[in-house]
Amino acid sequence: MSLPDEIRKRAEDLRAQLEHHNYLYYVLDQPEISDAEYDRLFNELKQLEEQYPQLRTADSPTQRVGAEPLDSFRQVKHPLPMYSLANARNKSELEDWHRRLCKLLEEAGIDPATAAYVTEPKIDGLAVSLVYEDGSLARGATRGNGEVGEDVTANLRTIGAIPLSLRLEPGEQAPPVVEVRGEVYLPLAAFERLNEERAAAGEPTFANPRNAAAGSIRQLDPRVAAQRPLSIWCYQVGYTEGLELDSHWSALQWLRRHGLRVNPMVKRYDSFAGVYEECRAWEERRAELDYDIDGAVVKVDSYRMQDVLGIAGRDPRWAVAYKFAPSTEITRLLEIEISVGRTGALNPIAIMEPVEVGGVTVSHATLHNEDDIHRKDIRVGDLVVVQRAGDVIPQIVGPVIQKRTGKEKVFHMPDICPSCGAATVRPEGEVVVRCPNKSCPAQIVESIKHFVSKDAMDIDGVGEKLVERLFELGLISNMADLYDLKRENLVGLELSSSVNERGKRVPHRLQEKSVDNMLSSLEESKRRPYHRVLFALGIRHVGSINAQLLASRFRDIDALAAASQEEVAEVEGIGPKIAESVREYFAEPHNRETVSRLRKAGLNLSVSEEEREAHRTLEGKRFVLTGALPTLSRSQARELIEAAGGKVSGSVGKSTDYVVLGENPGSKAEKARELGKTILSEKEFLELTEGD
Repeated sequence: MSLPDEIRKRAEDLRAQLEHHNYLYYVLDQPEISDAEYDRLFNELKQLEEQYPQLRTADSPTQRVGAEPLDSFRQVKHPLPMYSLANARNKSELEDWHRRLCKLLEEAGIDPATAAYVTEPKIDGLAVSLVYEDGSLARGATRGNGEVGEDVTANLRTIGAIPLSLRLEPGEQAPPVVEVRGEVYLPLAAFERLNEERAAAGEPTFANPRNAAAGSIRQLDPRVAAQRPLSIWCYQVGYTEGLELDSHWSALQWLRRHGLRVNPMVKRYDSFAGVYEECRAWEERRAELDYDIDGAVVKVDSYRMQDVLGIAGRDPRWAVAYKFAPSTEITRLLEIEISVGRTGALNPIAIMEPVEVGGVTVSHATLHNEDDIHRKDIRVGDLVVVQRAGDVIPQIVGPVIQKRTGKEKVFHMPDICPSCGAATVRPEGEVVVRCPNKSCPAQIVESIKHFVSKDAMDIDGVGEKLVERLFELGLISNMADLYDLKRENLVGLELSSSVNERGKRVPHRLQEKSVDNMLSSLEESKRRPYHRVLFALGIRHVGSINAQLLASRFRDIDALAAASQEEVAEVEGIGPKIAESVREYFAEPHNRETVSRLRKAGLNLSVSEEEREAHRTLEGKRFVLTGALPTLSRSQARELIEAAGGKVSGSVGKSTDYVVLGENPGSKAEKARELGKTILSEKEFLELTEGD
């Protein structure tokens, strides 16, 4: 159908009006027209686009909800990592952060007195990345692990506060690429309404606004997200092409000018004076806000200074999150249960009357060990003060002693294991009480859970509940039994049951597709490298890094099993404690039998000549290690480099290929930048050396 000129112009005018009113409503909170008038304009444009489909564009206001439900979210790599922030929980820690960055600036020849700072609220929502290409929203993703997130473009398009196109001045050219970072949240009033509606409909309510926002964005059907009044505060410009900015403050102004929603209460300070007071002011005003915040963020304003300060691990040195004091509540400690870990450790778990702490309903808390319980004088039956440590992990601060009635009971760790009945022991010098029985059902189940976990064998489809059920039914009693599972024994297997509205029991069974995926993943796991299998065995104290170090020295498991404790301890980064655990593991006939069965199943228990060459990915490369790494010792890092064929030197020079940067690196980091050498974080270094 031909498109009359006046129709095209009317559609363009309607789009411009709707975009203008969206901006006034969502970004400035200054609507000029009624909802009814907005709906009239919207419906007129929608009718024109239906009559003339060639008018319809991806950034039209009518296309915010246009995608079909997805089967799953695809993963996307962020153009620049979305780093986490280090925390400061009081004035002293905030000042310590400031002193460290001043020292680094001085070492770089920059006067710290010239540094300016920006303060802004730390929104308790879902971090997202928005990529605009030539001015149009091309992709939106969750933060994920900071490197890779999930593509949730269709859901983010439903949020009215996110412009589908950047606002441009007449004649202004949009940058080819600009990445905008922000925090999606659900306003508190909207959260209350949503929970009331869900309760009325018989649906489960959300624990807090953050969960509601995250759950909305991760809906596979965009129509669900569209029904929830989500909003966003944009706080950073990330990766760009064709856009030059020199400071964080100028980036925030650029975002504002181009239609992005920036919190109106962000402030810039020409010096550090006043920054702490502003953080405290945010803490005091948090109850007045219509959105949740869990802290204030402080950033060095200058991009040049940010580059000089760099990154420590996964935390930028130029920014810090001033975390507010965690919320606390009082509830009753009903009992202390014991869970048994894979190494036999008995872990006390507090069972409490449910209480909402910081917006989350809490009924369990960690109690660490018996000594800690006695030190705090926590007794069963006490009223206790509960807090969410770091606003995440529930913990008991202590009892409300003045409320005691005399009926409270002092806790003692059991003399026998609650899982198998064996007499418990407390090794000399340890605070942990253990079950010494290697055949303890709880230890076996936990060891199998560890074996299938993502960092070990990464067996998709075999979760913790399924492991427990397979063990309960006698289908597995050892990690090696996983590889003997038969399809005919799994399809239709009852996992759990529920009662429907008629009071009838409804079983939930394992479906054919799930079984096929699980068996396929088990088969794929046979290709995992030797060091991953070594870690998956669950040898006490042998983490993923230590497993790599051991595999580099002992090229097959037979060599490791035959090695003396002294020989194992000679491996750099291992030491006598881990060596003792290794010897104890291989001294157990049951463990040797497990290794034998895994070998028969086809798992990699040695490094082949081809793998040795493939793993020597750093042949001839020279490394310099500087600063304290988050998890690796200097000797461990050296061992990994040399095992992969690389060499370590003490100074940065022309022949240096990589500089591995830790905390407080000193002058070597600056020298590396001057010479244009590749600088690696610990995570990047481990990815380089692992060679999976």
